[in-house]
Amino acid sequence: MMYWIVFAFFTTAETLTDIVLSWFPFYFELKIAFVIWLLSPYTKGSSVLYRKFVHPTLSNKEKEIDEYITQARDKSYETMMRVGKRGLNLAANAAVTAAAKGQGVLSEKLRSFSMQDLTLIRDEDALPLQGPDGHVPFVFPWSPPVN
Repeated sequence: MMYWIVFAFFTTAETLTDIVLSWFPFYFELKIAFVIWLLSPYTKGSSVLYRKFVHPTLSNKEKEIDEYITQARDKSYETMMRVGKRGLNLAANAAVTAAAKGQGVLSEKLRSFSMQDLTLIRDEDALPLQGPDGHVPFVFPWSPPVN
């Protein structure tokens, strides 16, 4: 783990220094030698740098780091709640708008089934509401039609 922490710092520094120091003779060779020194189990370069520089710095700033993490957690919770409420409001407005627009389409469809249209149905096309003896027959949906 020490290697990866030190290597992350090296990569960050490398990004900044490549622009300025790339003209320096043997710069790239020195970078390769430095990474080998960090990685080598014989030199333990990453362990030396971590114990000498990184760990003392992190130990001194531990309270500040913890406070920053707490602030970030609180702000992220507040941000997620705000974004979530905004998203729910947008979804509700979209649903209401769609329902309002859809209501016009629905009323147009229902207008085609007005009472005038129903009175135009011929008597022979109508379903019998009463049987020959005057009572209303009950028909199961799966039974054959009654004549």
